[in-house]
This record gives sequence, C-alpha cells and structure tokens, in this order.
Amino acid sequence: MSDPEPRIQLEPSWKARVGDWLLRPEMQQLSAFLRQRKAAGVHVFPPGPQIFAAFEATPFDKVKVVILGQDPYHGAGQAHGLCFSVPPGVPVPPSLQNIYKELASDVGVAPPDHGCLGPWARRGVLLLNAVLTVEEGRPGAHRGKGWEGFTDQVIQALAAEREHLVFLLWGSYAQAKGRVIDPARHRLLKAPHPSPLSAHRGFLGCRHFSQANQYLERHGLGAVDWTLPRRAQLEA
Repeated sequence: MSDPEPRIQLEPSWKARVGDWLLRPEMQQLSAFLRQRKAAGVHVFPPGPQIFAAFEATPFDKVKVVILGQDPYHGAGQAHGLCFSVPPGVPVPPSLQNIYKELASDVGVAPPDHGCLGPWARRGVLLLNAVLTVEEGRPGAHRGKGWEGFTDQVIQALAAEREHLVFLLWGSYAQAKGRVIDPARHRLLKAPHPSPLSAHRGFLGCRHFSQANQYLERHGLGAVDWTLPRRAQLEA
C-alpha cells in the first residue's frame, strides 16, 4: 500500500514479519481500489484505523490461538477489525450467539451482554479475517482483491516461527486457508461454521475451547481465559 509509514499503523512485531508484503503491487492495487470505492461514496467497513485492529490487539509473540473468519460484518457499525466480534452496544450477530452457546456448554462461560471479543484478543487470541474489508450490504465484496495473499503470509509466519499454537478452523473456507499449517507443529481444530445454517452440523458440541486450553497447557503456554466481562466493566 502506498506511503505505508503514515497510513498503515501495523503493530511493530507484525510489521517486521509481514510489513513488506504491503508494498507489493497487488497491495498497491488494493489500496487504489479502496480509495476509489470510498471516493464513489461506498461505505467500506471497518473504518480505516480499525482495519488492522487484530494485529494491534494481539502482537506476534503473544498469539496462542488463531480464529479464522472470512470477511468483516457488512452492517453499519458492526465491523471493528476483529473476526466474529462487534463493538459494545451492537446486537450480537447470529454466528457469535452460537459461539457463545458453545462457550457456555463447553467451559461454562456465561454469555455476556455484548458482542465484543476484544478481551480475547488481548489475551492471545488472534481474531483474523481472511479479507479485512467489506462494503455495506455486500458480503464478500472485497474477496479476490488482494487481502487473501496478505493474510496467508500472516498464517505462514505464525506457522513457521511459532510452535504449539491452536488454530480454530470453523467452516470449509477457514479449513482451506489452514492447509499450510503443519499439524505436527500446531493443533488444528476443525468444525462447521457457527452460522445458523451450519452450527447444528457439528459446531455446537465441538468443545474447541476446552480442547484448545488442554493443548496449550500441555505445551506450557498457559490456558486462555475465555470469560468476557459485562458491558459496563468493558466500557469502564
């Protein structure tokens, strides 16, 4: 992306590993595409400063778990740079409601009164979408525009440089993107997508949260605290 220093505030540990990818021609083209769409009056989500929020919240060396999403929510005010997450005060989307159901069933965590997963991100859960932008009312609008190559590099950097991470691959799209990950080096947990269309085919009951923690503890990385505070505590 052109003139990256002032425009792209990529967290330093990530910038050291994937920052150069942003200078590639396909990323320059993506940057131009995003500017053109905004100039045409299209609402692009999330807001520019939040596009790389997942990396800011979870530095490279802090990652324990990676949750892979597809692209951001396409409703106004929903996307804020963390997959499956919405800002406090925004209604909890159906897929996240199912994630909360599984969380309660698996590890006994009561669903919070909001949909913000920021606390997970700060505890080492990289909430990564394969495509980092979308247009209002048009899911998948920015697929094939260049983001996939960048997020592939993110996954490959983690898979190569780190050991004993847990990748939660929910749905065929995430599972295909995870093919570069060595299952002998990391734990890959696969299940159907948590959307209402597929959650009952095996996402509900997958017990990925407890399995992730068992693996992390076995390898000395420490379990993830999956609890989420109430909205009032989150905003305090």
